[in-house]
Amino acid sequence: MNHAIHNKLVAFIWSIADDCLRDVYVRGKYRDVILPMVVLRRIDTLLEATKETVLEEVAFQRDEMRLTELDDSGLKEASGYVFYNTSKWTLKKLYATATNNQQILLANVEEYLAGFSANVREIVEKFNLKAQMRHMADKDVLLAVLEKFISPYINLTPEDREDPDGNRLPGLSNLGMGYVFEELIRKFNEENNEEAGEHFTPREVIELMTHLVFDPVRDRLPPVMTIYDPACGSGGMLTESQNFIKNENGAIRATGDVYLYGKEINDETYAICKSDMMIKGNNPANIRPGSTLSIDEFAGTRFDFMLSNPPYGKSWASEQKNIKDGADVIDPRFVVELGDYWGEPATVNATPRSSDGQLLFLMEMISKMKDPANGLGSRIASVHNGSSLFTGDAGSGESNIRRHIIENDLLEAIVQLPNNLFYNTGITTYIWLLSNNKPAEREGKVQLIDASQRFRKLRRNLGAKNCEFAPEHIREIVDTYLAMASRERAADETGIAAKVFANSDFGYTKVTIERPDRRMAQFSAERIETLRFDKALREPMEWIHARWGDEVIQPGALADNQKKILDWCEKNEISLNARSRKKLLEPAVWKKHRDLVITAHTLLASIGKSEFDDFNHFKKRVDRELKARQIKFAPADKNAILNAVSWYDEKAEKVIRKRERLRGEKLDNLLDHLGCDVNDLPDFGYTPTEKKDEFLTYEPCTDLRDSESVPLKEDIHGYFLREVKPHVDEAWINLDSVKIGYEISFNKYFYCHKPLRGMEEVAADIIALERQADGLIAEILDVGVGKVSGAGHE
Repeated sequence: MNHAIHNKLVAFIWSIADDCLRDVYVRGKYRDVILPMVVLRRIDTLLEATKETVLEEVAFQRDEMRLTELDDSGLKEASGYVFYNTSKWTLKKLYATATNNQQILLANVEEYLAGFSANVREIVEKFNLKAQMRHMADKDVLLAVLEKFISPYINLTPEDREDPDGNRLPGLSNLGMGYVFEELIRKFNEENNEEAGEHFTPREVIELMTHLVFDPVRDRLPPVMTIYDPACGSGGMLTESQNFIKNENGAIRATGDVYLYGKEINDETYAICKSDMMIKGNNPANIRPGSTLSIDEFAGTRFDFMLSNPPYGKSWASEQKNIKDGADVIDPRFVVELGDYWGEPATVNATPRSSDGQLLFLMEMISKMKDPANGLGSRIASVHNGSSLFTGDAGSGESNIRRHIIENDLLEAIVQLPNNLFYNTGITTYIWLLSNNKPAEREGKVQLIDASQRFRKLRRNLGAKNCEFAPEHIREIVDTYLAMASRERAADETGIAAKVFANSDFGYTKVTIERPDRRMAQFSAERIETLRFDKALREPMEWIHARWGDEVIQPGALADNQKKILDWCEKNEISLNARSRKKLLEPAVWKKHRDLVITAHTLLASIGKSEFDDFNHFKKRVDRELKARQIKFAPADKNAILNAVSWYDEKAEKVIRKRERLRGEKLDNLLDHLGCDVNDLPDFGYTPTEKKDEFLTYEPCTDLRDSESVPLKEDIHGYFLREVKPHVDEAWINLDSVKIGYEISFNKYFYCHKPLRGMEEVAADIIALERQADGLIAEILDVGVGKVSGAGHE
């Protein structure tokens, strides 16, 4: 749609709101009336031409056929659409016959709305239009609003028309409706200081996505095609892709039937989408309302092509209960089977963090791909922001999704788009292109295309959108993709850059690198006193103990003072969940901590205040003293005492975890697991002693623990020997910690270094600025112009 026409129409519709609704609604609520009235008028104009035919059909069915329930198919045939209205009214007739009595007008309007077919009545309900009509009637503005919307100077139909002055009024396509609604909603949100959550997809982006999806298979398109969008919004992605592939003068020219399917959670945009599906003759039953993530609406259906621009940066926390049961994923769409480092398969989580659900929509589409054994398989184009490329560490849901896609060779290409290409967001976006039936030359490979510098500026911004793709830009991107080409671009150029990678280039193994714990130990009254309080509840426990002392272990003492304790916590901004609150007020917890203090003082009395630089010896001494006094402790409680009176010191001895004999089958199994020789065992945490076949393992120091991301193609041990061992000789690889991750970094692959300017060039700029400033710079810097001028020649 021409942007000038689009802006003119938006301005006209906005003026209706300002002229008629100013004193009836706050400006941010204009949308409650304007959006449904645009849709209603659009439907109404289409039914005007066949109104008498429909009424004749109604009379025939009632009077001659004596039907108690009207035949839907006959009425649709009479109207020429998959919808109709059996009342005598049109919006023009409602206005023409209206009097000053708003309540009579309202009754007629309600009769008119009730006369629609069930599919339109659902749209009316989604918009809550009846309530808005009543409100406008109560405020005496209903007639004025009707007058504006039946104006012959606006055209909301898909066909070209003329105004009373003979000027052409271009038809409004589904995409044009999308533009109008996007701009109206943007203006409404500005009035409410709100940010739009979804990003309407510009026509040129849809055209690019369509060509990327269909061009490679244009000569092999199935006779019947299905297209699906799991976040279809107002339906522009679906209907425009249908237009492109059905265009007789276009490049694709599909000759078969095209069926559109979609899901939309927002009632307003669902109603808009459904109305336009009906207008264009598509089956509106294939557009479903509700959450795509919570309900697998098309569980048994597979689609040939899928195009979508799902919401990104938007929380799906409210839908988690339908997808996860605690930590377990219960929806099969969002689990995948992946092998661990040793190739053992496991079913793993494929859900991203709750603050951003965009990758769930991609997994939804992947679950709807057709088996390529029965034909072409399926092709997907989906728009995402940058977080889908790299957010999430190895083993996270996001990384598992990327890994599943890439290791199953589904990813063909990713195209980076220019910033400010969309209407209500300026962020960088990317088109992901997936296929489960790659041609031979693409197998095992992924093409990255950077088109971020390829655009033309708009003469006038449309919201955040200040640029667009020209047709030649789209052709250039598509040709680069089809050629599977690599293209270089210098730092100062604005063309397209592209590179082709092996799937494994995006993978890495994340491995933990350990260093031995070295601990000094010494009993002291100050260190022992820290055992009296739980670390997580130290502040409130210190306050409670200072006030009531050991009385807190007496039955009822804490319960009697519960209100005082909780009031103090609230006053001091200490947040307690139910578990922490129960723990804080439990006498048994206080008794356990008191007993730790008593036992530690007993050990202090027998062992003394000597400082130990060998924690292994210190621990044995503590064990002997506990045994001699027949004090039995749970391991966790004993460790609490040991940790309270010890600290890391690089001069202390290493803390031994275990001594063990490794020989025969046990040794062979370990070497096979680690993939190394006996001589390499120290690099994996097994240090030989002087005794034959005996090895030591050391306790790792958590504060010194580190991790390394090793390229998937590279051997972990080799990387360790080259990058870690020379710098930290006593470090070792914790191979059991290894997780496999995948990420894609456009910045890394397409970064172009701009060399720094030379001193002479910088000095010349300074001199030029100095001359413009009439000596101000020299005065500030307390230098003469001659000194500045000579700077570049020293």
